Amino acid sequence: MAEAVVIGGGIAGITAALDIAGHGIRVHLVEREPSIGGHMAQLDKTFPTNDCSMCILSPKMVDVSRHPLVTVHTCSEVKEVSGKAGDFTVTILKHPRFVNEADCNGCGDCVQICPVEVYNRFDAGIGVRKAIYKPHPQVVPDIVIRDTEHCIECGLCYDACGTGAVLREDTEKTVTVKAAAIVVTTGYRTFDPRVKEQLRYFDLPDVITSLELERMINASGPTGGRLARISDGTTPRSIVFIQCVGSRDVAIDRPYCSCVCCMYAMKAAMLIKEKYPDTEVTICYIDRRAYGKGYEEYLNRAESLGVRFIRGLPAEVCGSAGDMTVRVENTEKGEMVTIHPELVVLSVGMEPADDLTGLTQMLGLQADTTGFLSIEDQKVAPVRTLVPGIYVAGTATAPRDIPDCVAQGGAAAMQVVKDVYRKAEAWSL
Repeated sequence: MAEAVVIGGGIAGITAALDIAGHGIRVHLVEREPSIGGHMAQLDKTFPTNDCSMCILSPKMVDVSRHPLVTVHTCSEVKEVSGKAGDFTVTILKHPRFVNEADCNGCGDCVQICPVEVYNRFDAGIGVRKAIYKPHPQVVPDIVIRDTEHCIECGLCYDACGTGAVLREDTEKTVTVKAAAIVVTTGYRTFDPRVKEQLRYFDLPDVITSLELERMINASGPTGGRLARISDGTTPRSIVFIQCVGSRDVAIDRPYCSCVCCMYAMKAAMLIKEKYPDTEVTICYIDRRAYGKGYEEYLNRAESLGVRFIRGLPAEVCGSAGDMTVRVENTEKGEMVTIHPELVVLSVGMEPADDLTGLTQMLGLQADTTGFLSIEDQKVAPVRTLVPGIYVAGTATAPRDIPDCVAQGGAAAMQVVKDVYRKAEAWSL
């Protein structure tokens, strides 16, 4: 049976894997995190319909994990690739989970009894997790992972596990597979706003990123969906969004637009206004880029709810904790505006995944000047790379929103199916 490898388990990778497997081709879906789902799993709602993100994603996560032709490799990464189109040899390194995957039923007894609490990367730093944990309640596969770096070896998790699934020792394992084609869907990381020192991120507790806000307003997040200031836990009465942090900024080598920032700021602003109608919400922007189907209507809806838009970006965030000041020039009206926000949200942009350079060299791919993967032709071959048999989809090539990632995942899958069928026809001849 023909096989394919999909590197990255976000929405683009899940879509590609399901579509490829639907054509009778075995797929190995490789994800470095303990669960598939990618960044979409961190979101509360999706624009422009404000549908629940996990209501869309979770069924797809379950479908791909249960598909008889899909093997999901979590806590894994591709370490070596050799061969050529139609005959790749891919070596997958599986990192130790310190849990027997076959015996763990995801009950969470070990998590409840663990006394250690540490930074939870899935919650973007505003929540904590245990030393043995699941990143979020709807993980796939529904298995815990033990963090040996922070585990104090108290032994409680071993005793609490009724199936004996928690392991004291575990080792790395390698799996070698033959693949006719490879799809790269490695996603993105968010810009670190500490680079922009004048915005005071990490200096002032009530200056947060858009991803931190997403986790805060998410019902399954660390605050149970309650909007709160980091400094004192109170509900902010005034919020300012600063757009294009890490986007359209030549000075820090980020000349591109990150595609989704305007829309996700509008989405968050609307959700806040609907739940806290007395809270003043202001979005400071360069340009409002609402270019998709239904996006302009979404913008109009935000304005109708009382979200204020100011065309201009603040140079800095002034003041101290509890007494912040933002001054911005409204370039439409030619006047200076002074705001005293109780919460500042930095709309951070997308940038290439942090492990993309090594993977690029391994696969023989090329990156463009921004660090994203290069494609053969933007118009006629948007998912083909310059290496035959290797395809890309989603935000591995450029910032994109969820519908575009899904579309590209399907397009890459069809390229793989076409390659496999051509190979089968050649063999039959």
